[in-house]
Amino acid sequence: MIDLAIIGGGPAGLTAGLYATRGGLKDVIMFEKGMPGGQITGSSEIENYPGISHEVTGMELMENWPEQSMRFGMKHSMDEVTRVTKRDDGIFEVSVMGKDIVEAKSVVVATGSTPRRAGVEGEEKLFGKGVSTCATCDGFFYKGKEVAVLGGGDTALEEALYLANICSKVYLIHRRDTFRASPITIEKVKNNEKIELILNSGVKEILGDMMGVTGVVVSGKDKSEKTLDVPGIFVFVGMNVNNSILLQEDGSYLCDLDDNGNVIVDLKMKTSVKGLFAAGDIRIDAAKQVVCAAGDGAVAGIQALEYVND
Repeated sequence: MIDLAIIGGGPAGLTAGLYATRGGLKDVIMFEKGMPGGQITGSSEIENYPGISHEVTGMELMENWPEQSMRFGMKHSMDEVTRVTKRDDGIFEVSVMGKDIVEAKSVVVATGSTPRRAGVEGEEKLFGKGVSTCATCDGFFYKGKEVAVLGGGDTALEEALYLANICSKVYLIHRRDTFRASPITIEKVKNNEKIELILNSGVKEILGDMMGVTGVVVSGKDKSEKTLDVPGIFVFVGMNVNNSILLQEDGSYLCDLDDNGNVIVDLKMKTSVKGLFAAGDIRIDAAKQVVCAAGDGAVAGIQALEYVND
C-alpha cells in the first residue's frame, strides 16, 4: 500500500508530489502515461510565469519540474489509471490498465480538462501557431493587432473583452444571434466599440502557412463567405473535464461534481470524499493558468500529507 497516488503529471500533479514527499511521505506514485509536463508543454510562447523574465516555450518551462518533483522520492509510473474507488475501510483502489490494483491511503486527482476543438479545417495544423484557447496566455502577442474569437458562452465573451484591452479589434464569431452568457457580460460586449459581432456564422477554415495563421474564412447561414485577415483566432467552444477515472461501475461518481463535470472542492482542495483531493483544471472555478495549478497542487500535497499522518 502506498501513502499517496497522484493521477496526472501536469503542474498540479508534479507540485503535489513535491510538497507531499518533501513533507515526509515516503510512498508516493504519480501516474502519468506519457512524459510529465501537462497540456502547457504544447504552448509555443509563455511570458507570464512568475520568475521567468524571458519568453519560453511550454516545454522549456516544464523541463526541470519532473526532476525537482521526484528529488524527494516521488516515483513516476507511466501507466494509465482507469478508475479510482474507495473501500469501506477507507482505502482507495487505483485501477491501472493491464496491471494489479494499487492500494493508496490518499489520492490527488490532477487530470485537468481539455479545450474542445471546433473541428474546422486548419485548426489542428495551426494550433499553437495562431490558434489558441487561452487569451490570458497568448493575447499579449497580438497587441495592437486584429484577432478573431469563436464562441458564444461566458468564456468566449469574457475573453473577447479581455482581448479588446490589448488588440486593435476583436471579431466575435457566433453561430446564433443570441448568446449563452450572462446579461451583464453580453451588454459589455455589445457596448465595446472594439468588438465587432459576426452572428449567425461559423468558421469554415483557418488559413495559414509555416509562420502561422494568416486569416479566417467565415461562413454565414445564408451561405455567404468572407475572409478576415487576422494573425490569430481564439477558440472557446467549451471544455471537456477529464473526470472519467472518478466514474464508478454503477454510473455514479466517486465525489461531488458540478453541472459541468468539474470536481467540487473547498479552499484546501478537499472533495466530498475524505482523503480524496482535486487540483488544477479539473476543479471548480479553476483559472486554467500554470501558476494557479501549481498552487493547487501545493495545497493538495500538503493536505494529503496531513491526512495520511493523521
